Amino acid sequence: MSIDYSERIPNNVELATNRTLQRALEHWQPHFLDWWGEMGPSDFRLDDVYLRTAVGVDAKGWASYGMVKMPDYRWGIFLAEEEKERKIGFGDLEGEPVWQQVPGELRSAFLRLIVTQGDTEPASVEQQRLLGHSAPSLYDLRNLFQINVEEGRHLWAMVYLLHAYFGRNGREEAEGLLMRHSGDIDKPRILGTFNEPINDWLSFFMFTYFTDRDGKFQLKSLAESGFDPLARTCRFMLTEEAHHMFVGDTGVGRVIRRTLEVMREIDSDSPLAIRNAGAIDLPTIQRYMNFWFSSALDLFGAEASSNAATYFAQGIKGRPDEASFANHQALDEFYELDIPKGEDGIETSSIAMRNAMNQVTREAYVRDCQIGVTRWNRLIERAGFDLRLSLPSIRFRRTIGAWAHVPTDPEGKRISAAAFDAGAKHWLPSDDDRSFVGSVMQRVIEPGKMAGWIAPPERGVNSLPVEYSYVLLH
Repeated sequence: MSIDYSERIPNNVELATNRTLQRALEHWQPHFLDWWGEMGPSDFRLDDVYLRTAVGVDAKGWASYGMVKMPDYRWGIFLAEEEKERKIGFGDLEGEPVWQQVPGELRSAFLRLIVTQGDTEPASVEQQRLLGHSAPSLYDLRNLFQINVEEGRHLWAMVYLLHAYFGRNGREEAEGLLMRHSGDIDKPRILGTFNEPINDWLSFFMFTYFTDRDGKFQLKSLAESGFDPLARTCRFMLTEEAHHMFVGDTGVGRVIRRTLEVMREIDSDSPLAIRNAGAIDLPTIQRYMNFWFSSALDLFGAEASSNAATYFAQGIKGRPDEASFANHQALDEFYELDIPKGEDGIETSSIAMRNAMNQVTREAYVRDCQIGVTRWNRLIERAGFDLRLSLPSIRFRRTIGAWAHVPTDPEGKRISAAAFDAGAKHWLPSDDDRSFVGSVMQRVIEPGKMAGWIAPPERGVNSLPVEYSYVLLH
């Protein structure tokens, strides 16, 4: 399924055959470019960046690489190949044909989901807009910009759905996606995590590992949807999203590798000594993990949710990898959920499986996150040090659901509010932590060179050497 790059808006949805829709999107396009100029990566408009651009939607050979100035990047609308005679795979409508238009009675639910997903895409660009000034290498600078332009394209994906299937309401919501801004007091982004500042590259790597991984699971859930254009849109977005998580996984791994090198060089695991040597100590890395992982957990919603049950029943949103489940209707099944009881207790509540869909997805996410943590711990073990990194409990630092504002330690044990406040400096990044991490964020722009707090990658991009000039700065 080829992409037409002769059009003003590259696409594989035959946009030229729908002049009304084409004109509406061409009207939105300059507003998007204005937003990119104002809220996208600052001060890099004239620089040539080695970027990949989608040229197809099949798994093999779907992208080409070349030097591009970011404002000239060809953002477009790309849907995965249509599956002929595809059927809804779950819920009360299992086995019925998927929809090519939004059913009227489900319109508001789909609009809400698409707007919420769409809001996250520009939000992350805004959160990361100043990071280019402290990039630890040209390799990392290029990866940052690749993620940024692809988040911009994911915004286009959601805006297409809003314009094509939701009429005036959709057009108004598409405008709203450019009017809200990450961290804005008056018009913040919809989800809390996307209003958190990302002022250093350790936060960036944690965000791309943990928060973009939440995005993976949300997209996988929507890729099961009975609304076929949404499902096809999300399937192709997942192809691009994989690189974002790779950047986070390898980025955190490279920070740990450099820390271990310094620990061997100075023959010490003292955090102060490691910091004095210019590396980031493992306890600080753990505190950053605790912050970004717990923040991402809230993105899945409440553990028991009638909305999630309705979405599943009506074929709106399924479970990631729905085909792997034996019972696609999830009837007569129950989920055992631990919830707070009284001042300091915990009890188990049995809820209908459909109401537990958020929790089922969250647990799959946790298992996926653990894979990287296990890999990072192998690095530490091979280096001969005893400390191990770990994910905090899914009860820790929650603001949504049964455990919202219930104080626990990172192991999930209930504690008093005073004990939580006292322990927070040991569990979460302190002002001193952030100040120190910020102090080592020195920009490195010589090809092949790395900042002192991070190890080089094992390989470059698209078979090019690490020493390649991935960004030509002017």
